[in-house]
Amino acid sequence: MKAFPMFLATTGRRIVILGGGEQAAQKARLVIRTDAEIVVAGFAFDEELQALAEEGRIRLADAREIHADLFERAAIVFVATGSAGADGALHALAKALGAPVVNVVDRPALCDALTPSIVDRDPVVVAIGTEGTAPVLGRQIKTAIETMLEPRLGALAALAGRMRGAVGQRLSARARRDFWVWVFSGPVRSAHATGSERRAAQLLKARLEEGPGPASGSIAYVGAGPGDADLVSLRGVRRMQEADLVVHGPDLAPGILELARRDAERLISDDPVSAALSAAREGSRVVVLAPGAGAVMPPELASLSDLSVEHVPGVA
Repeated sequence: MKAFPMFLATTGRRIVILGGGEQAAQKARLVIRTDAEIVVAGFAFDEELQALAEEGRIRLADAREIHADLFERAAIVFVATGSAGADGALHALAKALGAPVVNVVDRPALCDALTPSIVDRDPVVVAIGTEGTAPVLGRQIKTAIETMLEPRLGALAALAGRMRGAVGQRLSARARRDFWVWVFSGPVRSAHATGSERRAAQLLKARLEEGPGPASGSIAYVGAGPGDADLVSLRGVRRMQEADLVVHGPDLAPGILELARRDAERLISDDPVSAALSAAREGSRVVVLAPGAGAVMPPELASLSDLSVEHVPGVA
């Protein structure tokens, strides 16, 4: 990666847009839903920007009076005049006056940060970037993700946020993960997606009142393919995202582990099956990454009756 993806905090900060025409209006539309103070500095302003200012949603400033104070508390500065010469001059001025992060429209070489395509289900936000190389592709990916995420998903995430304190007080770390997997994969999300938000909240709270059952370990024997991460099956990726422990032999291709949950423990073992059995019997969810497609599960796993064991072959 040439750019590291992250989200900028906007609370108590300012977003500055230099320009007053259509490009500046486009950037205003992009950031208007943040809680930042939005200041647009230009020589003349189109009707959309003037209307936003009249509504109190942005503040207009005269570009001839740009000074260092404008960039104080600025999370990001957009330069969007529509003129290559003016953009270059304003970029230099903004940097000279201390603007920490500057984005110049359609000038990747002058950008400290690049604006992604955004799928907005506030507070759930998905950002898609192509490092400025293929914005049309970014928009196509955005469209695909828009169809995957139900319109009210953000409201469900907000409900979960309101309940996080209660869940944290009542459940252990392992039980919390299981609880939230159930919330976002089961009847709570289904009810919320069909408009039954009250029912979704009732289900969530009732499950929390029940409390967790005993932690039960499990083993997923996942075929790792011949070394390419894209040859691990979708189910295998899901199991790696749910795992507490990922066990593998010493010859596993490094890219495979990028598919696992970030805080899952990794264990290299010459006898991964024995290591997995030991951990699963202590209540862990374990993934064993098997070489090749993992078409045949070891008999010591296939014959188990005291643990949940799943065979997930990879792509041959």
